[in-house]
Amino acid sequence: MELGKIGVWTWLDHLSAEETAAFAQRVESWGYSALWIPEAVGRDPFSLIGYLAARTERLILATGIANIYARDPMATKAIWKTLSEIAPGRFILGLGVSHHHLVSGQRGHEYKKPLSTMRTYLEAVDQALYLGKPPEEDAPIVLGALRDKMLALSASAAQGAHPYLTTPEHTRRARGVMGSEALLCPEQMVIAETDPAKAREIARGALKMYIRLPNYQNNLKQFDFTDADFEDGGSDRLVDAIVCWGDADKIEGQVRAHLDAGADHVCIQSFRTDGAPGSDEALLEELARRLA
Repeated sequence: MELGKIGVWTWLDHLSAEETAAFAQRVESWGYSALWIPEAVGRDPFSLIGYLAARTERLILATGIANIYARDPMATKAIWKTLSEIAPGRFILGLGVSHHHLVSGQRGHEYKKPLSTMRTYLEAVDQALYLGKPPEEDAPIVLGALRDKMLALSASAAQGAHPYLTTPEHTRRARGVMGSEALLCPEQMVIAETDPAKAREIARGALKMYIRLPNYQNNLKQFDFTDADFEDGGSDRLVDAIVCWGDADKIEGQVRAHLDAGADHVCIQSFRTDGAPGSDEALLEELARRLA
């Protein structure tokens, strides 16, 4: 697999299937190497990846991140092997423990200790029965990891990590924990807006479903953020650390800061300045030219 320096991370559930394929084709034409697709309460990401793989030529398609509580280990192994075969060199299996409210509240499962649950799950995937035609090469597995122990597991039991809602400082720390060989693919939120008030308003809208969650709060507290930073939609300091807003030069610099800190690949999530759902495609196209 030739995973380039930059990819696109985005929600696609507001688009029709045909619109989603057209967007993926544009992402590929701009020069991005990967498209990262989340899982929450919308489409099945693996069905969508199979659909998009047939409608693109080179684009790597990754889950960012699939919920391990949504499928038992045998189902996940079948998906992993199947997509590794039908999209060779173009699939990354991203797995994560999700969040308590999505696992217990929405799915009705018991939310267990994240680290031991993930370790046990990966072992079960490895041992699960699969009698289909094996792929020539298994797709890499990356974990939705934030804190040190899960980052270490990402390097020892998988091929890398896909941290979300982080900073270049976290990327530097993650590289130190994981060593030099494991894939490190952090996500970065960006907004092409130079007015501080407007940019922060857009950013707070994007962050509101995340910054109340313990997983993200506990990680960010390692970097000198406190409970006060998570109140009232997030402090300016917190918002500015997580969401890079400004002109293209500033945003390019933030992506390069992750790469300089040890990232192999940065997953760029761009927000539209008019508040509509979807990516700022003009910004993505500009960043692709700058970071090629």
